[in-house]
Amino acid sequence: MQRIPYASEQAVEFADSSMEAVCYYAYQASSELAEERGTYSTYTGSLWDRGILPQDSVQLLAEERGGYVEVNMSSTLNWDGLRSKIKQHGMRNSNCVAIAPTATISNIIGVSACIEPTFQNLFVKSNLSGEFTVVNEYLVRDLKDRGLWDEVMIADLKYFDGTLSKIDRVPQDLRDLYATAFEVEPSWLVEAASRRQKWIDQAQSLNIYMGGASGKKLDDTYKLAWLRGLKTTYYLRTMAATHVEKSTVASGQLNSVSSGGGVAGTDAAASAAGIVTDGPACTMRPGDAGFDECEACQ
Repeated sequence: MQRIPYASEQAVEFADSSMEAVCYYAYQASSELAEERGTYSTYTGSLWDRGILPQDSVQLLAEERGGYVEVNMSSTLNWDGLRSKIKQHGMRNSNCVAIAPTATISNIIGVSACIEPTFQNLFVKSNLSGEFTVVNEYLVRDLKDRGLWDEVMIADLKYFDGTLSKIDRVPQDLRDLYATAFEVEPSWLVEAASRRQKWIDQAQSLNIYMGGASGKKLDDTYKLAWLRGLKTTYYLRTMAATHVEKSTVASGQLNSVSSGGGVAGTDAAASAAGIVTDGPACTMRPGDAGFDECEACQ
């Protein structure tokens, strides 16, 4: 694991070099397939056929705008060699690379969505089967290593909605590393996206997160995205103006997180927080309308 905070120049450089490698070898593989099987049907006259690679389109954009494009164009791989290969053999695929949103898939495999920071380090996810507490297992591991994972930390994470910035006992390096999406300045996400975009022949899904949205901040962020040559952005996500009260009564209980790092419906953490956990998970009984369709009862 790189252990690079999203809000850092190092993260921007990593976004550049990693996407350069992904795209370089994707385009190389497509050209090798073209050598073996032939080019795609409408290759003739395409940008590939005219010798224009994705990073070249940045210059075309600058010429069309009359400037107003500021993109770091550094590279580390042998693009001249690849350009010659494509000129000789063509491309098998008209489009090769895109970064898609992966919210549900990411939840399943335990990583943050797409190219974005973690939404929250602790939150409750709801679906047809009920409500489930999702906890950042990497954060739990690091807190355990430093002797900080205990009932008080669990209560603090719940109280501060899964963010570390207001928990004084957490070291600064962990606060930086596990900063949530709304704690990272959107300019860092735009800068990293700009470095990726120059290599990508299609586009990338980039949500913009703002903890405290204002007209000026919106204007500055989207102007920066335009200046950095982004083809598009995805959703703009902002924090709600109000939050639900942190309640410990039975009617509003949250799933608990154990000090062992797992997730449970009833455990010592719930008791320490004063949460009433006795009673069935569902109030429906056999014979009630809808009982057979209730996934929580199966």
